Amino acid sequence: MALNNTYDARLQQETAVGAGVQILLLALLGSAIGMGPVGWLTGLVFAFATWAVLSRAVHRSRLRSFGPANRVTLGRSVLVGGVTALVADSFESAPPVTLLVALTAVALLLDGVDGKVARRTGTSSALGARFDMEVDAFLILVLSVYVATQLGPWVLLIGGMRYAFVAAARFAPWLTAPLPPSFARKTVAAVQGVCLLVAGARLLPGPVNLTVVLLALGSLVWSFGRDVAWLWRTARTPERVPAEQPQQLLELELAAR
Repeated sequence: MALNNTYDARLQQETAVGAGVQILLLALLGSAIGMGPVGWLTGLVFAFATWAVLSRAVHRSRLRSFGPANRVTLGRSVLVGGVTALVADSFESAPPVTLLVALTAVALLLDGVDGKVARRTGTSSALGARFDMEVDAFLILVLSVYVATQLGPWVLLIGGMRYAFVAAARFAPWLTAPLPPSFARKTVAAVQGVCLLVAGARLLPGPVNLTVVLLALGSLVWSFGRDVAWLWRTARTPERVPAEQPQQLLELELAAR
């Protein structure tokens, strides 16, 4: 029991360090651009919420070590917190586009790093996969909010689609069934961030940005539609899915991180 408490204390320390680094980044951004109260408040709420949720998750997961892959994901989360604060601040003053794009680009580039680190170090876990997915989803949501101020509220469909899917699963449990690994799904997910980043950078003409984001939304609708259709067919014909398949699919997803 004492050993378990020691491991838990170390894990909690790592999540606390992440929150501390988040606050440090906010301080740096605040001094660099004179971030207003809305940006500060949003960034602090993000830091506290991330710390609270992650602390509870690592306690329940009973991990022996936080692991290098989760540290990379935690670093990405800190960058996403900075992007979130800048986007919130942009509603009060002109956003520092270069800084926002730089933080977003690094966060997107690191997206594939944590998975590679997990595979090479043999530290893949369900918690790590979920943490990585939630960081990705929230970054897309924040970017869609930012781009929506330029192209219109319809862009929010990109960031909100995954959360709408999760909400729908509460009323339709068949949506919670595990999906088979899909390279197309992963590609479409990655494309969303890149397309929103391109539009948010404001380097291309307005019609081009509009086309890029529309293509991103179209690919996302196709991806979600294909997955929902697969889940519906599987729910209606459960005999086609072996009882052991959910565990096999989880193992495949973790291996693909």
